[in-house]
Amino acid sequence: MAKLQLVQDPAADALLEANPFALVVGMLLDQQYPMEAAFAGPKKIADRIGGVDPFEIADYDPEEFAALCSKTPAIHRFPGSMAGKVQALCVAIVERYDGDASRIWREAKDGRDLQARLLDLPGFGEMKARTVLSVLAKRYGVSLPGLSDVVPKHPTLGDVDSAEALAEYQAHKRARKQQARALKQRT
Repeated sequence: MAKLQLVQDPAADALLEANPFALVVGMLLDQQYPMEAAFAGPKKIADRIGGVDPFEIADYDPEEFAALCSKTPAIHRFPGSMAGKVQALCVAIVERYDGDASRIWREAKDGRDLQARLLDLPGFGEMKARTVLSVLAKRYGVSLPGLSDVVPKHPTLGDVDSAEALAEYQAHKRARKQQARALKQRT
């Protein structure tokens, strides 16, 4: 397995590498917020409650969990609403996978099944699912029949294994957004 360097903080990146559930939570938090800060969220949660366990988080009092997520530094730009989304994700992983997020990909039959499992998670849309597919294939060594058919061909977080690769990924992402804006303005 190649090293993840999504946060550029060794402890936070190590948690993402070692704990599949932390990775899934980081992916959930990666919206409307700087990527490095989003992927640091699971470490912040772990530091505040002594770990990042879907059973514990699912059972947490929603108001207390929202307060915990809002504590400075917050886990997200919108800590209250994201706390609810994290708890919904926990409930889904507890109910469907007995709290073991790795079962999402370990028990998938093929790439399309894995994609469907990801899309079935609360807070995961097409783009997020495809990013997770790339990370799982390129960083976690997940290999399934047909996985290459659903992994994006363009650079994704799955290609980030160093500070330099992160900078390249972010530059590519900014360029794609600029192209999309320019195209939208022309129409």
